[in-house]
Amino acid sequence: MPDVDPRMRRMLPRLQKGDRVALVSPASTPAPEDVARAVRYLEALGLRPEVGRHASDQLKYLAGQDEDRLADLNQAIRDPGIRAIMATRGGKGAYRIADGMDFAALAADPKFLIGSSEITILHLAVWEHCRIPGIHGAPWDQSFGAGSAASFLHAVFRSEPVVLHSRGDEPTIALTTSGRVEGILLGGNQDSIATAAGWVLPELAGSILLLEAFNLRLGHIDRQLTMLTKAGHFEGLVGVAVGQYTQCGAQASTSADSDTLWILRDRLGPLGAPILGGLPIGHGADPRAVPVGTWATLDADAGWLEVAPAAS
Repeated sequence: MPDVDPRMRRMLPRLQKGDRVALVSPASTPAPEDVARAVRYLEALGLRPEVGRHASDQLKYLAGQDEDRLADLNQAIRDPGIRAIMATRGGKGAYRIADGMDFAALAADPKFLIGSSEITILHLAVWEHCRIPGIHGAPWDQSFGAGSAASFLHAVFRSEPVVLHSRGDEPTIALTTSGRVEGILLGGNQDSIATAAGWVLPELAGSILLLEAFNLRLGHIDRQLTMLTKAGHFEGLVGVAVGQYTQCGAQASTSADSDTLWILRDRLGPLGAPILGGLPIGHGADPRAVPVGTWATLDADAGWLEVAPAAS
């Protein structure tokens, strides 16, 4: 596996004990206990967490005004002492500020952006404008377990590839086809990928698409994947890595049901690219953190995805 794809301009320095880490809320308001848990967790790792001024603001389903959420995010980007920016949660609203990030400052001083779900749209915007990788994952989510913890530590403190194996207890394993491909791993939350189309969604040709979702009904999954296909955004994909489709389907459930799997197979199959399902990435139990925007190898026959590190 190449250490880095030629299109990537920067690698990130690994986190070290004593590094300052900004906790910001680009989307929805976190529960106070979740912020406290995040602070304790990061301090236990020897890091120095700093909670953004507006991290606990609330305006309907948003963590305060757009300009305040963006100000916290850009302040962290511009601060040379901050070495990682972590989203307190996903939810809704990061799409409202994704194009307002200070991309010039981030390109001049690359640092980790860590978060999943709604934060996918920020990862996509950063890759589109800066070619800087990020980490799809959250170390203090309610479903955070031993596997999540180990994968997060690996992603930010080490410079070895991340290897994820397809799991038989993940329903999307039924989508797996065959083939072995390589390309940049891009994507994450399906809803955010669809929202990014036309303004901050990068060119996906030659890439491996990562997909996961939470609380999408059958029509949402179908409409979004159909739009992305017919608009040409999926042209040239070399592979598809499918994680957890949690509480998706005709009715909310704990995992992807047969109708969800049918729609995914119906929409993704015609792309003609190898599909690897069953990956523990997303909103399910004990999800793994994984770099996005780095070189990856997908082996559907062997059932694994190897992703190059974001850190050097």
